[in-house]
Amino acid sequence: MGGRVTRVFRNFNVENRASREISKEKPTPAPRHRTARLDTMADSPEIKEEVLRKDDRFLTLLKDVYVESRDPPVRVKDGGGEHLPSKQEEKRLTKLGHLEALDVKKVSKGKISLVEALTLLNNHKLQPQIWTAEKIAAEYSLELKEVHSLLEFFIPFTVMEFPKETKKAITSHKPKQLT
Repeated sequence: MGGRVTRVFRNFNVENRASREISKEKPTPAPRHRTARLDTMADSPEIKEEVLRKDDRFLTLLKDVYVESRDPPVRVKDGGGEHLPSKQEEKRLTKLGHLEALDVKKVSKGKISLVEALTLLNNHKLQPQIWTAEKIAAEYSLELKEVHSLLEFFIPFTVMEFPKETKKAITSHKPKQLT
């Protein structure tokens, strides 16, 4: 309710008040400090003459100056090649099958892609006798220690469905009344 009242007073006679403000004369600006008027000083003939005048003494000194520029010899730092690989990394094609469009095509040896990791974890979970750590390490060019760590610490999710009888048993259970 308060907003409506203030809106009425705010919008009352808006056009007349606006035209009154527009028709007022603009206030005169404050006088500027005389050092701020450098543009008027630049118009004076003495300053223009001083700027355009060539000094013969400075010109002769400038002609005597000769600059010769040479690049310093390039120094090779010792141990600078530590960060650069001495040979290019060996790459291998990924083993993705029908999921080929989802992931990268080439991976460095000793590494696996995300889709490959999920595939090998799922294969090991479903058939641990066939997909042993040694076979996975040989198949994907990985170190055996890393494969053991991967199989130990990463487990894919499993979807579990409860039978309908169990659902009924859970829903038919009455909660205990606290007395």
